Amino acid sequence: MGFNMKKLSFLLFMVSMSLYTNHLVGQAKKPTLMILPSDNWCEQRYFNTVFDNQGTKQKVPNYKQAFQEDIELGQVISKIGSLMIDRGFPLKDAEQELKAIEARAAEDNMTSSVASGSSIAESPLDKLKNKAKADIMIQIWWSVTSTPDGKVVSFILEAFDAYTSKRIASSTGNGSPNNTDIVPVLLQNAILSNINPFAAQLQSHFDDMFFNGREILLTVKKWNSWDKDMETEIEGKEITEYVNEWLQKNTVNGKFSMADATENIIRCDQVRIPLYDANNNALDARQFAKGLQKYFKAAPFDFEVKLMTRGLGEAILVLGEK
Repeated sequence: MGFNMKKLSFLLFMVSMSLYTNHLVGQAKKPTLMILPSDNWCEQRYFNTVFDNQGTKQKVPNYKQAFQEDIELGQVISKIGSLMIDRGFPLKDAEQELKAIEARAAEDNMTSSVASGSSIAESPLDKLKNKAKADIMIQIWWSVTSTPDGKVVSFILEAFDAYTSKRIASSTGNGSPNNTDIVPVLLQNAILSNINPFAAQLQSHFDDMFFNGREILLTVKKWNSWDKDMETEIEGKEITEYVNEWLQKNTVNGKFSMADATENIIRCDQVRIPLYDANNNALDARQFAKGLQKYFKAAPFDFEVKLMTRGLGEAILVLGEK
């Protein structure tokens, strides 16, 4: 009898823990989404501009031009957005965010060292990500083919982690022939039959981040003018060791990979940071790296440290000067 009571108590405990875990997952926040036309869609319609990335010319989508000149794009994004909103996903409006960036175009979009003149460029997409701070970027491509039975719309829907640019979900398909509906409605109907598995992939990725942390890149390097390097010892330990210890304490479950460590640079990938800070605000690479910046600016280091970012998911600390 005593054994059976213990067994029953254990089973009840396991059931209650399972229910509690499911409750936590159910209460987890939904990822914030932003929907944009795909790079290929922009390329096919010549909505591109040349971006000067520190002397290297790069062709990037011109989203502002696309929204202004394509009569279908706004309607298509609105239709897809309504499908995601119906499934509880909060959306950031890409067109409105672009207008906000345009209004602040006079701001200096380059950061530089006063002493060395070194700089880091920010791409137009990085600026959009930083402004909107969406968790996931959804890109849509579509085309319309005329057939004897009517217009057939084909689509590719892909989702990328806004912090790492890793593909996390995708869906492709074709709609039924139709001669009566406009393209945005045809596309909405074509996507509708595939949207639930796609949304499930998004939520699965976000749940993983919720429990295991968001993934970012972190790099620590030095100015050439600095009289120290990563192998310099401070109170008996190299700077590299201090970086390793700080990350072990401040990442989720100590998860990170030190991919490269030399006397001049420390490069860490798969750095898992909390999804939210103590005030329940979304935490990005800049906010996380500020903690390491403050750490090195205090005793026993008293270093000058410059913080730079690329998008939401990469932070670069440069030791030695601002």
